[in-house]
Amino acid sequence: MSDGLTHLDDQGRARMVDVGEKPVTERVCVAGCEVQMAAETLAAITEGRMPKGDVFATARIAGIQASKRTDQWIPLCHQLPVESIEVVLTAAPAGPCVRVEATVRAHARTGVEMEALVAVAAAGLTIYDMCKAIDRGMIVSDVRLIRKQGGKTGVWERPGSR
Repeated sequence: MSDGLTHLDDQGRARMVDVGEKPVTERVCVAGCEVQMAAETLAAITEGRMPKGDVFATARIAGIQASKRTDQWIPLCHQLPVESIEVVLTAAPAGPCVRVEATVRAHARTGVEMEALVAVAAAGLTIYDMCKAIDRGMIVSDVRLIRKQGGKTGVWERPGSR
């Protein structure tokens, strides 16, 4: 009944995948997203004029905190010994948008794709929360995996991501 889906047992019931026999390898994943906004909103962020404070610092912390709690956000995810999480936010006036990128590293038996994706999603949502009073039309978009390495499948990179 599972049709090859690893999160289903033979009866089609959800289960957590047993990774106990897999080797521990270094896992690194990079994810990204964009928060599109009005040019005036981006200027207020970069000029430090947002009433709620430093948007980038708060979003960075939110992304790191959320990544460390991925197993609490996403059902059936394993709790992983994350070794580092880096969240980088870049103002892109031509967008206008903020580009969010997270890199997560761990030595584990399963990948850290979800940890990187959760980091960028939480950072993007935090940007929205901190700026919504002046720009309710923002869009958090293109949450995506950019690159992963480690494990049996090795390296994968989104085409055109370089």
